[in-house]
Amino acid sequence: MTGLEKTPKRTKFQTDQDELKIRAAYLYYVEGRTQEQVAQHLGISRIKALRLLAATREDGTVQISINSPAESMIRLQRALEDHLGLAEAIVVPAASQEEESIATVVGHATGRYISEQVNNGLSIGVGWGSTLQVCMRSLIWREVEDMTVISLLGGLTHATAHNPSAVAWRLAEFYGTELHQITAPVFVPNSDLAQALWAQDDLRRLYERARAVDIALLSVGDVSNQASIFRRGILDWSDAKSLKEAGAVGDVLCHFVDAEGQVIDHPVNRRAMAISPADIRKVPKVIISSGGLRKVNAIRAGIAATDAKLLITDTTAAEALLDLPPRRRS
Repeated sequence: MTGLEKTPKRTKFQTDQDELKIRAAYLYYVEGRTQEQVAQHLGISRIKALRLLAATREDGTVQISINSPAESMIRLQRALEDHLGLAEAIVVPAASQEEESIATVVGHATGRYISEQVNNGLSIGVGWGSTLQVCMRSLIWREVEDMTVISLLGGLTHATAHNPSAVAWRLAEFYGTELHQITAPVFVPNSDLAQALWAQDDLRRLYERARAVDIALLSVGDVSNQASIFRRGILDWSDAKSLKEAGAVGDVLCHFVDAEGQVIDHPVNRRAMAISPADIRKVPKVIISSGGLRKVNAIRAGIAATDAKLLITDTTAAEALLDLPPRRRS
């Protein structure tokens, strides 16, 4: 079915164009008016009305849900929970194994889930990745008080839409909440500098705050030239080769881990300005949102590294995870 969530209260982040877009969506999807009627009601051209409605789908204002969970999907979720020691697995079908398709469906499901968790006083730590970027476009507005968002990793000196800290910023912007960020590059030149930065009072306090969040929302990356961390030049491909030789199967919060989730002894890990996966294990609810066949080993390792109890993934990855050895319980 097609639905529009309750029209959100105007926030300081919205513009007049945003309000017009929401009004157009309400008229079309909730009241059932035609595009021509929407245009007439708003005093705009039919072409502009069409563009506004298209924008509401693209940015997640309007979302379509199909409420027909198949029995086979439920069985797959339950099998995954038992195999990996999860409290809950959310598995969604992907039309293809193309990166964009997987990120879209898994990110959408993650956005819907996180929106249900949002409440007054919540503190949430946020990682990064293409799936979580999509997640931010699928959030559902609700008004909350005293919510805090904490970026669990540093950023880039050259800010882009793919900046590792941008996901946390987007979540805080959407709900109008307080945001805490690691004000340092995600990787610094050497371990001595990383240690000196973590010794600063403000970053030390942030680290302690990050360890005490209610929810940690993470994604994982593999060690391939398709992984965002290498594809976007955050680390060199020569680093990837060295990491693979040291036993790395993927990264969790820019810390590279082996197949059993242990952070490997490697210079890259000692340069990371990010919260350690081992400290995330203390968080009451850790969520890993990631999919795709090439990430299967990284997903399993990420669950082991963080003791995540909730996984959101696609059907192909879920089936492949069941072919791996069951996770050893800690």
